[in-house]
Formats: sequence, C-alpha cells, structure tokens
Amino acid sequence: MTVPRAHVERLEDGSEVKLGVFLSNSKSRRAKLTADRLAALADLGLEWAAA
Repeated sequence: MTVPRAHVERLEDGSEVKLGVFLSNSKSRRAKLTADRLAALADLGLEWAAA
C-alpha cells in the first residue's frame, strides 16, 4: 500500500485524519513500536510492519 504523505482521510463525521503523516511517522519509528502495534499494522496490509 502506498499512501502519499499529504493524504488526508475525511471521515463521515466531518473530521479529518492525516493518514499519510501517520503512516510515514510510524514507518520511520518502527523500531520503537511495540510488537502488538506492528502486528496490527501488518494485519492491515502494511508490508514494512511484518518484516
């Protein structure tokens, strides 16, 4: 899955989530993520979290 850093998801309630920034930060900080968090991200299809 490739998500541009500037991507913003607009939710049904009108709020916005900066998904691109979240994924970019998570990937760059993966060494500090817990095993549970990495497993959850891998379950969502993020290949870099499974490695």
